[in-house]
Amino acid sequence: MPRLRMLPSVQTDLINIFEYITRESGSVVLGRRFVGALRQKCRDLASLQATIGRARPDLRPDIRSFAFRGYVIFFRYNGDCFEVANIIEGHRDIDSLWSENEGHGRQE
Repeated sequence: MPRLRMLPSVQTDLINIFEYITRESGSVVLGRRFVGALRQKCRDLASLQATIGRARPDLRPDIRSFAFRGYVIFFRYNGDCFEVANIIEGHRDIDSLWSENEGHGRQE
C-alpha cells in the first residue's frame, strides 16, 4: 500500500478551504468537519491497491484527479508514495490555475 504524502501546497489549500467553509457557513465546526472529510478521503484513496482517478495529461503527465464533494483532489504516484499535490474547488478554472503556476503542486 502506498504511503500518503501531502505536499505543502495541500496544506495551503486546506487552510483556504477551511476559511472559506467557516466564513460561508458561519461555523468553525463545519469548516473542521469538511477539511477532516477531505483529509480522510486522501487517506482512503492512498489505501487502495489499484491505480485510481482520472489521468490528467492536460495538466501534467503524472497527475491524476478524483472529485469529492465539489472539490478535486490532484495526486500522483511517486515511487511508494501517494502524493497529493492540490485540492481545488471544482468550479474554478483548473486548467488556468495549473498553467499560471508551472510548478503547481511541485513544492517538494
